Amino acid sequence: MLKNLFVIAAASIFAGACTKNAVTGRSQLKLLPESELQSMASGEYQTFLSQNKVVSSSVSKDAEMVKRVGSRISNAITKYYNAQGKGDVIKGYQWEFNLVDSKEVNAWCMPGGKVVVYSGLFPVTQNEAALAIVMGHEIAHAIAQHGNERMSQQLIAQGIGVAGGVLTSGNAKVSNIFNTVYAPSAQVGVLLPNSRKQELEADHFGLIFAALAGYNPNEAVPFWERMAHAGSGANTPEFLSTHPSDQTRIEKVKEYVKEAMQYYKPMNQGK
Repeated sequence: MLKNLFVIAAASIFAGACTKNAVTGRSQLKLLPESELQSMASGEYQTFLSQNKVVSSSVSKDAEMVKRVGSRISNAITKYYNAQGKGDVIKGYQWEFNLVDSKEVNAWCMPGGKVVVYSGLFPVTQNEAALAIVMGHEIAHAIAQHGNERMSQQLIAQGIGVAGGVLTSGNAKVSNIFNTVYAPSAQVGVLLPNSRKQELEADHFGLIFAALAGYNPNEAVPFWERMAHAGSGANTPEFLSTHPSDQTRIEKVKEYVKEAMQYYKPMNQGK
């Protein structure tokens, strides 16, 4: 009886918290206020930077490139969604882009636009446009609120949901779930494995974001092929631990490239 009541209550919360995502157009479960996730992410981001070797853009061309790519993508996204009357998509975003000295082949973006790229990614990206493909992909995860969706699913599973949403402030269980999803110190690859649907959405919209910023979407296919090759050995790059690269995915990326080219207007960019 109690189990049935829980199932009914969970179903009611699930139905009431599903909203249409302004970026993807998909119905999505979101129990958590994005503003609180952004606040939690900001604190976690600063802690991460204090505990890792951040490469200064004043002494490193790679770090300068990370900030340049990030600035172009964030500016393009802001302009694009404001023009569509969807400025709330990036409400509260305070963008930060940092390069961290690490051999990990990885990158990530937290809610609110907190981005980190690992130096180990550069041997695979090889050029600025490919870096934009990666950063666009990770930024798309954040803007599509995939982390909020995964957290909400876990909250429902653990029975933490409440009418109208979830109390996050001071809620230890919510904080623990946040840390399992976002905290860089929690696990390899930062984020829990995304669903196939979320990954394809990030591929799709990340390419559009890169194209809007003036980066050639055609760089996506050779980049993902290099990632697949890098992951074929014994030491799989950590980026691939949550971002599977296979031939099926590459074929989907080829389809997305055709659409993204409609948004592509070349601009002067680094090599």
